[in-house]
Amino acid sequence: MKHLEIFTDGACSGNPGPGGWGAVLRYGKAEKEISGGERNTTNNRMELTAVIEALSCLKEPCEVCLATDSRYVCDAVSKGWVRSWQRRGWKKSNGKPALNRDLWEHLLVLLEKHKVTFVWVKGHAGHPENERCDKLAVAQWTRIKERGN
Repeated sequence: MKHLEIFTDGACSGNPGPGGWGAVLRYGKAEKEISGGERNTTNNRMELTAVIEALSCLKEPCEVCLATDSRYVCDAVSKGWVRSWQRRGWKKSNGKPALNRDLWEHLLVLLEKHKVTFVWVKGHAGHPENERCDKLAVAQWTRIKERGN
């Protein structure tokens, strides 16, 4: 399996509001930046979307070290919460519905294909790739906000 590093971030202006996501994929010395956004979304949806879009770029099963500043994404996968939500019919331990089911279901399919290790990094703390991803994400929601589309 090829080994890659992926860095992701999501951002939102208001919550909900215009949002953006960004990712940097690194294989050896080769790097690829991707980004996108939505007009009406949440920060957590953008964080998840960044991970999904980055993993979706991979054309074959890979071993991935994925760095994110989202505790929501990192902990839900690493601590097994998302699998528990799935087993309980997409309900949290308190009986309330798990949010973003559509994105979690998509991510779970990708996690079956790739061997992914999630690593949490502190956001806005000078981590170079996280800062790059944040700039990509903010540029997307800014564009959406300015253009209204």
